[in-house]
Amino acid sequence: MSANESWQMSVDGEEFEVSRRDDAPGSYDLAWLTGPDPRYGFGFSTHPPVAADRAQLEESIRDFLSQVDPETGHIE
Repeated sequence: MSANESWQMSVDGEEFEVSRRDDAPGSYDLAWLTGPDPRYGFGFSTHPPVAADRAQLEESIRDFLSQVDPETGHIE
C-alpha cells in the first residue's frame, strides 16, 4: 500500500478512515467516521518511525475512544 492511500478500520463498532502521512514515516491520521462529527479524529505516530501494524492502530483507536466524552463526542 502506498503512503497516500487510505483504508477503513472497524474497532469496537466504530469506523475510522486511516491514512498515512506522506511526509512522516510511521505517522497516521485517523478520522472517526461514525462519531458525531465525521471530520473529528486524531493523529498517531510510531516511535521509532516505522509502519504500524493493525494491533498498534487498534490500540491507538481504543485509547482515543476512552478519552471521548460520551455527551459531547469530543475529548474535553
